[in-house]
Amino acid sequence: MFKNILIATDGSELAEKAVQQGLALAKDTKARVTVVRATPLPRMYVAEGVMITPPVGVQGQVAKVVADQFRDIKQQASTAGVSCETLHVENDFPWKAILDAAKEKACDLIVMASHGRTGFSAAFLGSETQKVLAQSTVPVLVCR
Repeated sequence: MFKNILIATDGSELAEKAVQQGLALAKDTKARVTVVRATPLPRMYVAEGVMITPPVGVQGQVAKVVADQFRDIKQQASTAGVSCETLHVENDFPWKAILDAAKEKACDLIVMASHGRTGFSAAFLGSETQKVLAQSTVPVLVCR
């Protein structure tokens, strides 16, 4: 059925549920998984004439947090008997990074969490999940 499932995570509790669902599906279908995490690039901002720069070492701190999360996910995958690759991408547009990773890794399913945005914020801001759904050429499983 599926050969390579991309699981997108942002490290949240809701995303962890999607990771668990994706790993279970991969186990059932004997697929491998590619877990992707997109984090924004640190930027300098100017507000009211004041330059605000990211703290020194912030990229290293983010990389460590992501590596710790990936270590935990790889352990879960190993326990389930699922082959797991991880990919950390620095990109200000997570939905684009997810779609690019799915294409690059020849994934045939994307599994990700829904953040459940409703009302005005959903209409105005959208969500990364909605953007992936709108642009994906492969099926997307949204976990709640």
